[in-house]
Amino acid sequence: MAILEKVVKNQILTELLAWLWRGLVERAIKLLREVSQESIKNHKELRNLTNYLERNSGCIPCYALRKKLGLRTSSSPEEYANDLLVSHRQKQHGMRWSPDGSTSLATLTALCRNCEDHQWLLNQSIRFTFPEPKQVQPAA
Repeated sequence: MAILEKVVKNQILTELLAWLWRGLVERAIKLLREVSQESIKNHKELRNLTNYLERNSGCIPCYALRKKLGLRTSSSPEEYANDLLVSHRQKQHGMRWSPDGSTSLATLTALCRNCEDHQWLLNQSIRFTFPEPKQVQPAA
């Protein structure tokens, strides 16, 4: 939404996604800052994207490495879980929720779905288990 010409936008987007795929967020931010003024259609949108990347740089992984290690590179399972746990309940009858109320509902629903509610109420602890990552086969 920030770039004027479609061809330029596609070139920038291709390079931007390549940097982000490699987890090189600082390089992606640098690319956005180097966009020529003549190519910018909406300075606010460009600033919003740059600010988003700066704020979340610590949370943006190297997807190339995750793929090589056999780890997930999308958040689809988490988004689906959120839909099951929270969104369906919160969207009924035009309900409005505060951020604290939404977080509390998600937490309680997740505890109940994972059969951890008794463990939490009695001991205020939760058992965490993580799936084993896929083994990477060495290149021949």
